[in-house]
Amino acid sequence: MRALCFRGDGGGPEVVTVPDPEPGPGQVLVKVAAAGVCHSDLAVMSVPGEALPFPLPLVLGHEGAGTVAALGAGVTRWQVGDAVAVYGAWGCGLCAACAEGRENYCPRAAGLGIFPPGLGAAGAIAEYLLVDDARHLVPLGDLDPVRAVPLTDAGLTPYHAIKRTLPKLRPGGTAVVIGVGGLGHVGVQLLRALSPATVVALDVSEDKLALAREVGAHETLLPDEHAAAAVRALTDGLGARAVFDFVGAPATVALAGAVAGLDGDIVIAGLGGGRLPVGFGALPYGTTVTTTYWGTRAELIEVLDLARTGAVEVHVETYTLDRAPDAYARLHDGKVHGRAVILPNG
Repeated sequence: MRALCFRGDGGGPEVVTVPDPEPGPGQVLVKVAAAGVCHSDLAVMSVPGEALPFPLPLVLGHEGAGTVAALGAGVTRWQVGDAVAVYGAWGCGLCAACAEGRENYCPRAAGLGIFPPGLGAAGAIAEYLLVDDARHLVPLGDLDPVRAVPLTDAGLTPYHAIKRTLPKLRPGGTAVVIGVGGLGHVGVQLLRALSPATVVALDVSEDKLALAREVGAHETLLPDEHAAAAVRALTDGLGARAVFDFVGAPATVALAGAVAGLDGDIVIAGLGGGRLPVGFGALPYGTTVTTTYWGTRAELIEVLDLARTGAVEVHVETYTLDRAPDAYARLHDGKVHGRAVILPNG
């Protein structure tokens, strides 16, 4: 089959032919209808091959959706032809976290050599994806796989982050979203759907600020030297009750700390390498700073249900498999608006 591979030899991703996968016991083979392109992939490709904890070459793509093509021995919950989305945070399935459905926080996965598709295991930017266990599929139903596939990460990650902060997002409060890319523009929609908070979005791109306004942001700002004061002014000096940094760069995490209010939440979801000093007096009293990683399988089902109601819709750019390297180049240059989606069989 044809797939997009990263070889780790200094070059970019390229379309190659790899052996057709076959499902073993408990596994499911999915014919991929759509696969998402994510900044996490760029992060992986920026690491020298010898420093990665998994072997190369790697088929990219940790957002996948399609139809069941074949079932391994013992799989009874699915039938060939079922429309499915892939839950990508694969865990061991045996620990307490996995038993609760929180495979994204499985403490044993890395030690056992269990990696997500496209982030260690063969990924979804291919004609077929081998899913390691039938439990990692959720029903897609009548959702369009092209628009639904980013929800498996670009929807699930902000949903997981926002859901934990909802008790603080009361009427009159403000939520700040930093970075209105693939995750951020979904985060704006989720905040509007799930909370009464005023949503303020910040991005360096005027086009992305326009997208933020289109999907529901009440206010938009450039993250310049005046941004912190502007957020303070919008909140009558109180600061934000919750700040979601979907960039995670040094400048953005510093901005997150500058706009947070008393007893606020700061969630760093971006992979930009920034660090936020935490200590008495470093941030407003009561501030909680957390990182986040993906979400639970139950939360993915909830996100898909929100999409069915029309509460969230991902803006997508579509590419054929042959043009997948172009999608990564555009993402690297900050030119993708919303989420880039590859159609491996399109």
